[in-house]
Amino acid sequence: MTTTIRAARPSDSATILGFVRELAAFEREPDAVHATEPMLAEALFGEHPAAEAVIAERDGMAIGFALFFANFSTWTGRRGLYLEDLYVTPTARGGGVGKALLVHLAGIARDRGWARFEWSVLDWNTPAVEFYRAMGAQPMAEWTVQRVSGEALERLAGR
Repeated sequence: MTTTIRAARPSDSATILGFVRELAAFEREPDAVHATEPMLAEALFGEHPAAEAVIAERDGMAIGFALFFANFSTWTGRRGLYLEDLYVTPTARGGGVGKALLVHLAGIARDRGWARFEWSVLDWNTPAVEFYRAMGAQPMAEWTVQRVSGEALERLAGR
């Protein structure tokens, strides 16, 4: 069973949205997904893409995906790759698909001359944390993610 990784196509938008919903359910936030198929299609394949995605397949069947975008480090003076979502279907887990996706993304970062490959992981997701450590990832223990959204974003924007 060979896993192939390919760039996502506009026809993958529904599949990607399905994976996003499955990931949200796994992360205990099943009602948090507000994205729609047209929104994802525009974000990934529109005139000014906000992100990119790759699809993992076995025997022509999508079994996972990774969605990423470029960030920038003033310290390195170079872009980096930020992994927003990585998801592998439950039946395909443990078969090297997650590793294949990470290896593929690391290759993209290297080939583009980007300095970093970063992502966030929920602290309670011990299997994922251990998997990432085995891949060479290091925690940024002194850093915490900060977020402003919804009404707080509106207040901060002065509206």
